[in-house]
Amino acid sequence: MTDYRSIFAEGLWRNNVVLSQCLALCPLLAVTSSATNGLGLGLATLAVMVCANLLASVFQPAISRAVRIPINILMIATLVTLTDLLLNAWMHSLHKVLGLFIPLIVTNCAILGRVESFASKQAPVPAIADGVAMGLGFTWVLVVLGGFREVLGSGTLFADASLLLGSSFEFLELTIIPDYRGLLLMILPPGGFLVLGFMLMAQRLLQTWLQSRQLRIQGEQSCA
Repeated sequence: MTDYRSIFAEGLWRNNVVLSQCLALCPLLAVTSSATNGLGLGLATLAVMVCANLLASVFQPAISRAVRIPINILMIATLVTLTDLLLNAWMHSLHKVLGLFIPLIVTNCAILGRVESFASKQAPVPAIADGVAMGLGFTWVLVVLGGFREVLGSGTLFADASLLLGSSFEFLELTIIPDYRGLLLMILPPGGFLVLGFMLMAQRLLQTWLQSRQLRIQGEQSCA
């Protein structure tokens, strides 16, 4: 039986696209000037990753190994193009903000890597689960990184969320620090590097603490 708990643990934490694999850093650092932008790019990447994994799982047995990688790249590019057109049609304001970084989802090594290493060897349901887990793992890092940069840089959180989620989600648009003049460094790319560095440090420290705690518990159990 497929261990779905392990699949989600890998995608969300242990083998996170950003924190563990350090992939997709270009759009991560360029787009996450706000939590809303990070959420928009994360959801677009999530949709592409899930669809790519599903298609790879369904059609991979019929694809020759000699042309497998070009076919997978073409499939991902097609899905990204459709996503780009849909965002341009239904969320044009957000599409203008994300700009070039939507087409650049094609170059996200994490998507092709999961298609090659996992989805092409699994049944459709586990492949979809892996796409959801990896996509959500990428999305939450984008949102957290964008949230920190937005609060420190502008004093707001989820500004213009209604452009992405609709007018019913205007309650997400918060002013954390009223009359805040902003810290420009956090909005610029160097701010993204700084916040990402602190996130990587926190992830490593927490992972080390969890491992040491598990070893201590196992030692106590063996002594008992």
